[in-house]
Amino acid sequence: MLSRWMSGSSRNLDREYNCTVRLLDDSEYTCTIQRDAKGQYLFDLLCHHLNLLEKDYFGIRFVDPDKQRHWLEFTKSVVKQMRAQPPFTMCFRVKFYPTDPAALKEEITRYLVFLQIKRDLYHGRLLCKTSDAALLAAYILQAEIGDYDPGKHPEGYSSKFQFFPKHSEKLERKIAEIHKSELSGQTPATSELNFLRKAQTLETYGVDPHPCKDVSGNAAFLAFTPFGFVVLQGNKRVHFIKWNEVTKMKFEGKTFYLYVSQKEEKKIVLTYFAPTPEACKHLWKCGIENQAFYKLEKSSQVRTVSSSNLFFKGSRFRYSGRVAKEVMESSAKIKREPPEIHRAGLVPSRSCPSITHGPRLSSVPRTRRRAVHISIMEGLESLRDSAHSTPVRSASHGDAFAGPGRGGRAESSERVAVIADESYSPADSVLPTPVAEHSLELMLLSRQANGAPCSIEEEKESEAGTPAAEAEAGELRALCPGAGGLGPAQAQQVNKFVLSVLRLLLVTVGLLFVLLLLLIVLTESDLDTAFFRDIRQTPEFEQFHYQYFCPLRRWFACKLRAVVSLLIDT
Repeated sequence: MLSRWMSGSSRNLDREYNCTVRLLDDSEYTCTIQRDAKGQYLFDLLCHHLNLLEKDYFGIRFVDPDKQRHWLEFTKSVVKQMRAQPPFTMCFRVKFYPTDPAALKEEITRYLVFLQIKRDLYHGRLLCKTSDAALLAAYILQAEIGDYDPGKHPEGYSSKFQFFPKHSEKLERKIAEIHKSELSGQTPATSELNFLRKAQTLETYGVDPHPCKDVSGNAAFLAFTPFGFVVLQGNKRVHFIKWNEVTKMKFEGKTFYLYVSQKEEKKIVLTYFAPTPEACKHLWKCGIENQAFYKLEKSSQVRTVSSSNLFFKGSRFRYSGRVAKEVMESSAKIKREPPEIHRAGLVPSRSCPSITHGPRLSSVPRTRRRAVHISIMEGLESLRDSAHSTPVRSASHGDAFAGPGRGGRAESSERVAVIADESYSPADSVLPTPVAEHSLELMLLSRQANGAPCSIEEEKESEAGTPAAEAEAGELRALCPGAGGLGPAQAQQVNKFVLSVLRLLLVTVGLLFVLLLLLIVLTESDLDTAFFRDIRQTPEFEQFHYQYFCPLRRWFACKLRAVVSLLIDT
């Protein structure tokens, strides 16, 4: 029997699991890992496949069955982190955006960061004005199709590409004009470098928004950038806090706390509410990792962080990688021949159709277009009139992100404001181009259910490998919990609360038991150490011993004798 158990255990340990990792160019890397393989092993396999040395900026992300995103922890087993059944599906993404992407040592690293920012632009995470949007899109065109050729590129050729969640014809003409006249002769590497230099100057460079609400119930999006912590509301960046001003981050349940220390010893605690406890924990872990990566000088300064001040409660987490300064110093020492780059070219893409030749998004009817414009204006008006709960410092640029006024509809076509595929609904953009039918219906449904726009997680669908309808329904349940019954996240929260109460009771009983043992030793034992002698000689202890403890002992002994005699008689 023992040999059978040992053989079964060995087979279980030797079991292999299939993993599929979707790369930034939408290709897939498939491998098999052992049950006890750490995240670092899988990440090293990917980096070897990509011939990547400056790998500290990247990470592996996956989505659990509850549609919650996670970054794969390299110090833990891959199988234990994945709650889904094999085969496992993950995504290779930029985790820490370089402070200066143009200063990266190798072209292969710059190319991968270029692919990530191009995804950010398409999915709406990168806010920009129309002039900046046109220039960025022209750089993408030049990098992917080369110089303008009248024989290959007929009139309206830029409309065959999808750079943003929504396009306008005027914007497409501007993109084609820049591509024709200003970028001729640029190689793909040069166009990608210029793209990175321009993207770096934008306010929302490196933003990966987390949907939350402030204490007033206003929808907000929290994000971490190379330069600090930002708060986004509507289509504006309303607050910016530098990393050296953030003193502490913690969470309890769905509540996230950010402790800020500004000039003149001004201390502020910012409070936000995540949709679920798991989302709040993910937000907290991302904040801890980003602050350690960008703020610290050495990885030896990294400390284990607890989400609570009590030793028996909360989560503990420690960033396990190198910090930005160490990564830059290590990159400067790289000496090898530049690796060959296999650019994606004109390959169909699932989640980033900017490199496809498909048609643009279909327009909605004129009456539906009017409804979209009205809902946008109402949202901007309510945002303008609302009182924010975090009056720290405003860093928004009105000329870049302010919505058009009642009399400025003609000017609205000159602006692009799109943000966050995971967080922002494309219908909330002030760009007057109509949105797709299903996006509008989901937006109207979410406004009725929650009073605020819910997100449409397009890229999450591709990462999780689930149908679009299921992803939309899961997102609606996550961000609008009042619309349904007790979901898995709420049940998990109740279970965590019950476990926390039980843990508190257990610790209390344990402390009382220790105190009781100490009292018995003091009163009943013959131990004559200096510590016990000093306690016994105090007047307070003598009074307690003769007035309280001795009568209690006699009463307890009397009751015990009565119970024993009763048992003997029966």
